[in-house]
Amino acid sequence: MAAKTPRKKTASPATPRKPRRKKAEPASRGLTPAEVASEAHAPAPELIQGILEDGGQVLGQYRDPLGGHTVVFAALPIDKVEPTPYQRDVSEPHVKRLATAMERLDRFLDPIIAIRKEGRYWTPNGNHRLQASKLLGGKAIMALVLPEEDVAYQILALNTEKAHNLKERSLEVVRMLRGLTGARAGREAEFAHLFEEPAFLTLGAAYEKRPRFSGGAYHPFIKRAETFLPLPLAEALQVREARADRLLELDDAVAHVVDALKQRGLQSPYLKNFVVARINFLRFKKEGPVEFDPTVTKMISSARKFNLDKVNREDLGRMSGPLLGSEDSE
Repeated sequence: MAAKTPRKKTASPATPRKPRRKKAEPASRGLTPAEVASEAHAPAPELIQGILEDGGQVLGQYRDPLGGHTVVFAALPIDKVEPTPYQRDVSEPHVKRLATAMERLDRFLDPIIAIRKEGRYWTPNGNHRLQASKLLGGKAIMALVLPEEDVAYQILALNTEKAHNLKERSLEVVRMLRGLTGARAGREAEFAHLFEEPAFLTLGAAYEKRPRFSGGAYHPFIKRAETFLPLPLAEALQVREARADRLLELDDAVAHVVDALKQRGLQSPYLKNFVVARINFLRFKKEGPVEFDPTVTKMISSARKFNLDKVNREDLGRMSGPLLGSEDSE
């Protein structure tokens, strides 16, 4: 009997890594303390005058030590400050914790960022602090007022006060797209630096339609299938809406399979993730272009033809840990 020739294993292509950030030389960038205090880049008089007319007080001005941009330190009337209309909703428990801490210290020590807009002030970073101050009955709030209105759109980069989850990030991004549509000219791809990830736009539109949507189960394949669109903002928004509808159609098909598995006595918080992983054919396609519509169409078809008989407890257990049987889930 002839010996079998061993097969050569083909190495799977390694995922390209991002280049490691090189450590900067100490004190090699930015401004010196004297340059920070320099008035060489004083803000426009209209901004200073506007703050005063709004009932605020300018306490100082400086150039930020990294990029040299102008910053005005001011006390603003708290009733004239509001969050940008694009960002996530506040977390009430977080606001209450902040208010309790501020009340205990009897101090407000962390200024918000604000942008003046038509006699009012938008804060892309500081909404929880703002709401906590209002909860305590504050009259004024300390702010770093920036003259560049575009900073109002840098929400994801600036808002590190409370970590975003996928739903919050996605809702902020799609709200930003809605805000920019009609107010700005341009194509979606030109605002990629604001949106960070194209998947957030489609997921955000889906979350708007279905707040309890399980976006985390679909995010991995959407990241591969989405790109920023070379379309005008209004047209791009329509595409995002249509893709969200297709995504919810897929979610309905997956939910039907999950319900059927539960009826067979399988109970696990990871059932949806398991089903999505099973129908996600992209796990076998490591290279090449991926398009959103054909991908979702194929996954919907697979969900509707899902063979429940091929699901065994061991497969589910390997993916999600111990499973509950019907007798354990009472």
